[in-house]
Amino acid sequence: MTTKEIPTTLLGFDFGTKSIGVATGQMITATAQPILAIKANDGIPNWDIVEAVIKEWKPDLVVVGLPLNMDGSEQAITQRAKKFGNRLTGRFGVKTVFQDERLTTASAKEFIFERGGYKALEKGKVDSVSAALILESWMESYYQ
Repeated sequence: MTTKEIPTTLLGFDFGTKSIGVATGQMITATAQPILAIKANDGIPNWDIVEAVIKEWKPDLVVVGLPLNMDGSEQAITQRAKKFGNRLTGRFGVKTVFQDERLTTASAKEFIFERGGYKALEKGKVDSVSAALILESWMESYYQ
């Protein structure tokens, strides 16, 4: 990307079969904020909710977390996350990239626990914080 092509508004998705975390981020400060978690039925979200989020935030780029094994190899859910990202592009015309998400769920749980204790560890909150961590990880790698 050239300087003119740097995306300014980003959406991040942490794909899961029961819940898909969503976060927004922006490149000026390279920070991300959790938004919500969208319930999914075997990996299929309510596409109307996804559309509403995309229309509201109007992202220049969407970053989807790519679940990999610790050795970097793909696992069963990796292909499903790729399919989800490709559907975002196909349905909504947004540019989508993938970001390695190893350890983001563990990091999200640690982050939330430190701020609110065990009771704060709601599944939706973990998923949306994971999405924010995925976005921030992508932004860090973008500038390297």
